[in-house]
Amino acid sequence: MSLRGVILDVDGTLVDSNDAHARAWVEALAEAGREVPFERVRRLIGMGGDKLLPAAAGVDAESPDGKAIAKRRGEVFRARSLPHIQALDGSRDLLLRLKESGLQLAVASSAAEEELTPLLRIAGADDLIDRKTSGDDVERSKPDPDIVAAALQRLGRSPGEAVMIGDTPYDIEAARQAGVSCIAFRSGGWSDADLAGAIAIYDGPRALLGELDTSPLARPALASRSVP
Repeated sequence: MSLRGVILDVDGTLVDSNDAHARAWVEALAEAGREVPFERVRRLIGMGGDKLLPAAAGVDAESPDGKAIAKRRGEVFRARSLPHIQALDGSRDLLLRLKESGLQLAVASSAAEEELTPLLRIAGADDLIDRKTSGDDVERSKPDPDIVAAALQRLGRSPGEAVMIGDTPYDIEAARQAGVSCIAFRSGGWSDADLAGAIAIYDGPRALLGELDTSPLARPALASRSVP
């Protein structure tokens, strides 16, 4: 099928925020008496709290403790980190080119809506996105496919008519389960080996923009191959 839409992750893909999210989780967990190394949490960024809390600290996200930690993480992130988050180089320019080429743009992020909106503003993307799906809209976060499937539905497109752009193995797996091919960015801090399964890998938005005419986004139909 012809490519009609692009589904975008935000954290680590359009804005440089993955480390900040990890620090906020570590601080919130420490305040709750749970010392978890930054490195352990950092490897889990890209998941929502429903997945991260059990994996990082053995805490049920729906328990009173889990809800309190997640709430505190949000407070820490919004107060201390959000004012300093910056867009990744080329984010808005890439989105403008994609829009100019006639592609619909949707966001599929595990972030809560109250964080997603300002992050899109920082990325210069808030006026370019046609549809958005946040962690508030689904029961299960990445790597489950719910957020990607919801974005597809809101675009009114089939899996073969869209490609996802993300920066973590969780984006790639969520896209795979939803039947969508995924382009990966190294800007989230993951290695090419970690990003296996992507149909192409670029350093970030500016790098993809520079090679857009030879990228999977320039093809009338997506190839089924994966990067070795």
